[in-house]
Amino acid sequence: MKKLLITLFTLLPVLWASAQGEETPTQVATGLRADGKIYVVLAVAVTILLGLIIYIVRLDRKITRLEKGQ
Repeated sequence: MKKLLITLFTLLPVLWASAQGEETPTQVATGLRADGKIYVVLAVAVTILLGLIIYIVRLDRKITRLEKGQ
């Protein structure tokens, strides 16, 4: 069962990517990308991810220090 779930989660992004149709160049440059706002979205997402990673690392260090102290 575990191998089946791993295989499913591995192949799922491939299926999503292949489900998208071909787009013309005018369709690609619409929405956030056309306005240049996609970079703002990307910067916010990277900032949030970095904040979470830093938080988890600091929390792990604190927990390790508490475990060693007892």
